[in-house]
Amino acid sequence: MNTKIVQVAALQSSCSDSQFANLDQSVHQIRMAADQGAELICLQELFQNRYFCQTEDHRQFELAESIPGRTSQTMADLANELNVVIVASLFERRAAGLFHNTAVVFEKDGSIAGKYRKMHIPEDPGFYEKFYFTPGDQGFIAIETSIGKIGVCICWDQWFPEAARLTALAGAQILVYPTAIGWLSEDKLDYGASQLNAWQTVMRSHAITNGVFIVAANRVGTESNIEFWGNSFIVDPYGNVMAQGSTDQNQVVASECNLDSIETARTHWPFLRDRRIDAYSGLNRRMIDE
Repeated sequence: MNTKIVQVAALQSSCSDSQFANLDQSVHQIRMAADQGAELICLQELFQNRYFCQTEDHRQFELAESIPGRTSQTMADLANELNVVIVASLFERRAAGLFHNTAVVFEKDGSIAGKYRKMHIPEDPGFYEKFYFTPGDQGFIAIETSIGKIGVCICWDQWFPEAARLTALAGAQILVYPTAIGWLSEDKLDYGASQLNAWQTVMRSHAITNGVFIVAANRVGTESNIEFWGNSFIVDPYGNVMAQGSTDQNQVVASECNLDSIETARTHWPFLRDRRIDAYSGLNRRMIDE
C-alpha cells in the first residue's frame, strides 16, 4: 500500500494598509511554498487586510468582496497554475448587509472545493468582530479535495473542542486554522507567555483527541494596539509540533503529513471509539442545572 504523504505549509506575514501589496506578498509566499513542494497551502486570517476589527467602523465594509470575486479568482488561478490546494480567508460580502469571515478551499484545478464561514464570532477589546461578521450557517464540515479531506475553522473557533470534534467527525484528516491572534500592549508583560502557550496547547489537544493533523497560520507585526505573535505551526495526531514559525518574521512554515498515521493514532488512542455518545446530551445546553 502506498503511504499517503502530503506536504503542507502555513504562511505568516505582516500586513500593510495596501490590499494590493498584501495580496502580492501572499502570492509570492504561495509560490515559495509551492517551489518547496507544498501541496496544501494555508494563508492567515483575512490575509489581504490589516486587522480592521480593532474598531467599529462602517467604512471597513468596503473591504468585503463577493465569492467568486477578484481575490478569489486570483487564488483560483494560482491554485490551477501551481497545482496546489489553497485555503484562503476572505471578508465575504454575501448580500447587502450580510457579511462573513469565510475561508475558501481551492482545488488544484482552480475550482472551489468548498468554503467555511466562521462560526464563533468574538467580541472583546480589540476584537470587535460581531460588528462585522454574521456567524456561519453551514455548521462544521470536511471538504473533499484531491489530497484528502480538509476541515477549516477560523481563529476564535480554535478554542472550542466541540468545533474540532465535529469537524473531525465529518471526516477531516487535516484541520486548518487561519488565524489573527496577538497580544494587546497592556497584557503582554503579565500574560503574554501564558496566552501564547494556551493557544498552542489547545490546538495540540485537538490533534490528540481527534487523531488529526493541525495547521495554524497566524500573522505577524504590530497593528494599532495588537502585536500579532506569529508562531504558525503544524502538529501531528500525537500532538507533536512538526514545524513552527518565529514570533515576528514573514515565513513559510512547512512540513509533511503522513495521513496513514491517523489510522495508527486512532487505533492506539481510541478516543473516538470510547466516546459515551449516550451521555453527552447536556452539550446542547448552556449550563446543566443542578
